Amino acid sequence: MLTLTPVESAALLLSLRVAFVGTVCSLPLALAVAWLLARRRFVGQQLLNGVVHLPLVLPPVVVGFALLVLFGRHGPVGGWLYDVFGLTFAFNWKGAALAAAAMGFPLMTRAMRLSLETVDRRLEAAARTLGASRSRVFWTITLPLMSPGILTGAILGFARSMGEFGATITFVSNIPGETQTLPLALYAFTQVPGGDPPAFRLCVIAVIVAMAALFASEVMARRLDRSVRGAS
Repeated sequence: MLTLTPVESAALLLSLRVAFVGTVCSLPLALAVAWLLARRRFVGQQLLNGVVHLPLVLPPVVVGFALLVLFGRHGPVGGWLYDVFGLTFAFNWKGAALAAAAMGFPLMTRAMRLSLETVDRRLEAAARTLGASRSRVFWTITLPLMSPGILTGAILGFARSMGEFGATITFVSNIPGETQTLPLALYAFTQVPGGDPPAFRLCVIAVIVAMAALFASEVMARRLDRSVRGAS
């Protein structure tokens, strides 16, 4: 029943590729923003926090349209990237990865921020009094202690990217073999006669992937948390 056609396989593989690239590329930025929100007080902090979490409350189509305006061939960012580097995001898989990253970014940032806020700052202060630099404290104490949150955020961001639909179809359209991810392929099958069986197969696969990601997030975060507690 779950034997996939070439079109279905291509959509699944593209979804995995888009989700992986989007998650890996946005991970460092999410970590930096989480650190800013958790450890610094500055003018506009609440505004930054609101902007980061906007994709959670806005219709995904709005996010996709904003990406199209900014990163389209004639957009302020997209036009510059094309003129300088020949890089195009609109209507190709790189744009799908960007849309996925934008929608998964709030989940990643929030998980990392909450984890960072639970780190005992007295341990960092003790390391500083022993002569460790700020960068060494971050890499050897802060980062390992917040690693469960980083892992949880990455997996949740990956799962959210796998299920992204609205921003993707608005920004890069639904082009088979180029931008047609699993949710877009499922939508396309529901619009044609006889498309129910492949749509059902893709639904089952989507549920399996989402449940596997959530289960892996819980298990791996708990294991990391136990190892961190044991080391401390």
